[in-house]
Amino acid sequence: MAFESLSDKLQNIFKNLRGKGRLTEADVKAALKEVKMALLEADVNFKIVKQFVKSVEERAVGQDVLNSLTPGQMVIKIVNEEMISLMGSETVELKLKPGSEMTVIMMTGLQGAGKTTTAAKIAGKLKAKGKRPLLAACDVYRPAAIDQLKINGEKQDVPVFAMGADHKPVDIAKAALEHGLKNGNNVLIIDTAGRLHIDEDMMAELQEIKENVEIDQTVLVVDAMTGQDAVNVAGTFNDQVGIDGVILTKMDGDTRGGAALSIKAVTGKPILYVGMGEKLSDLEQFYPDRMASRILGMGDILTLIEKAESVVDADKAKEYERKMRKAEFDFNDYLEQMEQVKKIGGIGALLENLPGMGMGKMKGLDSVDLGDSESAMKRTESIIYSMTKEERSNPSLLNPSRKRRIAAGAGVDISEVNRLVKQFEQGQKMMKQMSGMMGKKGKRGGFKLPF
Repeated sequence: MAFESLSDKLQNIFKNLRGKGRLTEADVKAALKEVKMALLEADVNFKIVKQFVKSVEERAVGQDVLNSLTPGQMVIKIVNEEMISLMGSETVELKLKPGSEMTVIMMTGLQGAGKTTTAAKIAGKLKAKGKRPLLAACDVYRPAAIDQLKINGEKQDVPVFAMGADHKPVDIAKAALEHGLKNGNNVLIIDTAGRLHIDEDMMAELQEIKENVEIDQTVLVVDAMTGQDAVNVAGTFNDQVGIDGVILTKMDGDTRGGAALSIKAVTGKPILYVGMGEKLSDLEQFYPDRMASRILGMGDILTLIEKAESVVDADKAKEYERKMRKAEFDFNDYLEQMEQVKKIGGIGALLENLPGMGMGKMKGLDSVDLGDSESAMKRTESIIYSMTKEERSNPSLLNPSRKRRIAAGAGVDISEVNRLVKQFEQGQKMMKQMSGMMGKKGKRGGFKLPF
């Protein structure tokens, strides 16, 4: 997971600061020396690390901090604020023209960064916001690129304009714009060709498109796992072509995070989105404050809520509430809720966004294997899927012989089936009790259900 190593190191450093009743200037400097090493190991640009530590130190050794009742927490607050500032302070979105006016977005980047997939992800996001996007296949050098864009466009229900590999990218871009204007599209997303390395031909091609088509936003897609190379690529593209923003892909991988902490400071250009997986829905708006919170182990509840809202149907939520009040919640509902947890990103994603979990870890839970939790979830699914429709709807039917059949069908020991059914029955009993208690108290106006 992105930033996991950096997050662990910073949290250990700050744990020591929190434990001290009073801080001296020497304490702060010693801690910041460790912060500096942690940032360098995370592949953050050296000049940026130097300036970052200097800014924190200037603020942290002030008398108002050192004489504070909680100086350790004050230092952490300063680090958090400086980290947010480093990554851009404000959230920046793609600038789109109003109404039916056409906005042209050119996607650029090296081969392998995930540019074509990201173009489709952006199209899907804009479509969900009510826009009418058109994807243009201008990568004529990589044989699979045009087909890949068509497949992803179809998945997103977004049209793709393609002329094959026998035309110049600039001609395809011009024709795509004309096609989009005729067919009522108001966003054109141009997927350009990448190369394994930056070369003059690629830059000349991008410049030619910009000279012949009015580009409103030039977006660079970079692989976060390449660390400082990603920052160097961003600098070169900005100097030679001009970019308006950056999308970092593969942030769910084993990346040290240096690119996210360096790009804005080096190029002056904001990070717009981060790719958190291979699914076409795995693209998140980049919030500097939320990212800083995640790095420092403070969690990211807002992103978790937004993810949940995007996958939970409002009518379904009301139905769950009604069933819980009346203790009518059955195994079909249980399955649906498990499916929603998976859509949010699974148990790991839930834990990662909770305050204090430290990228999925927390004191007392260090030994918890998230893989075990996910596999337990799969076993539970298997047990429920091994039930008949009647058994799922009416768990009271589950007698010993039925449980044995279910255990055999799910490939688990009967004790696991018994445990699941017992937990379910206890949950229903608790719901009945709570509903009764809260209903009585609600009549007196002193207590209401917290739904």
